[in-house]
Amino acid sequence: MTGAVDTEPVEVAVNLLWCVPGEVGGSEEYLARQMLGLSELGHAFRPRLYVLEGFAHAHPELASRHELVVAPLDGRRRGVRVLAEHTWLARQTASAALVHHGGGSAPLALPLIGGGRRNAPPVVLTVHDLQFRTYPRYFSVVKRAYLRSVVPRAVRRAAVVTVPSSYVRGTVVSAWSVPPERVVVVPHGIEAHLGEGATSEAELRDRYGLGNDRIVVYPAVTHPHKNHRFLLTLLAQHWRDSDLRLVLIGGRGSAEAELWSEVTRLGLTERVVRPGRVSTADRDGLLAMSRALVFPSEYEGFGAPVAEAMHLGVPVIASDRACLPEVVGDAGLVLPLDASRWAGALDHVERHRSELVAAGRVRAQRYTTERSAEALLHAYRVAMR
Repeated sequence: MTGAVDTEPVEVAVNLLWCVPGEVGGSEEYLARQMLGLSELGHAFRPRLYVLEGFAHAHPELASRHELVVAPLDGRRRGVRVLAEHTWLARQTASAALVHHGGGSAPLALPLIGGGRRNAPPVVLTVHDLQFRTYPRYFSVVKRAYLRSVVPRAVRRAAVVTVPSSYVRGTVVSAWSVPPERVVVVPHGIEAHLGEGATSEAELRDRYGLGNDRIVVYPAVTHPHKNHRFLLTLLAQHWRDSDLRLVLIGGRGSAEAELWSEVTRLGLTERVVRPGRVSTADRDGLLAMSRALVFPSEYEGFGAPVAEAMHLGVPVIASDRACLPEVVGDAGLVLPLDASRWAGALDHVERHRSELVAAGRVRAQRYTTERSAEALLHAYRVAMR
């Protein structure tokens, strides 16, 4: 155990009811890794995690390190979850010294920034991103209206808002005039043992029919903002080597059908491999054997796969949108979303691979579970003032 130990024990109720295991993507890993990091540091905060059934099975390491309280509800139904936060969760957490809502929204009965209800515990609110403001067209009318209603009210009422990047911090501060000192950056944390159990290259080549081809990997759900079509254009117009294949891992999103229509139209069925969701071992193995992680997303609050790739010694080619320049820095290629600008990117990676790998490993040290947890502890301390 490392880090300074606080003098008084502080019970923290952590609301993870929004986290349907395996269905919420990077935000699930973000909070899970923070909680793992907290268990590795010396401090007096005592997290109690309020979770859905199945969470312990999905995160056995967390279940062994923290107390879990399983909610008696179906978290897949948003209305039921929201009602439970206002009733069951409110009763369960009334005696906590601090409440941490990790899903970007919270019940309305929160203390106002800088003061407010004395009998309500202070609240830390995690906001993962403000994509619904930047790209509203990617959200349904109902979801957009919901987010525009609940997120700003929760942000204004929280004692402290935590965000994954300086980019998101800036958007939160400017969107709702939140005092900057009340918005704390808590970066993603990558486990030191990431990649240790990776599936072997030989097994992966056999399992996914990759033969001896070179691969590039894009780990992302097929949501519209992930911009998979950009990579298809690259394959068709610039990256035309027949022995180069694009491996798309991640769940099915709303742009899945459009993706396959475009694959067929461009004649890329033999060059695009779509395993879908894969195990952590397969993900790490596929990344480790790839020529590069390609990440043409239009919007990210952080972009955890970028940090994971750097940790694994994989060169990164990413877009220059949202937080990605901040995360990648000078440890990878950050390019505008112009296919002609990406045309020579793989050649550049091949020429400078050793330098990119070394720079990526150094930069990945910014994104450890320990550093993430230390930033979260700072946010908790600020909220308790």
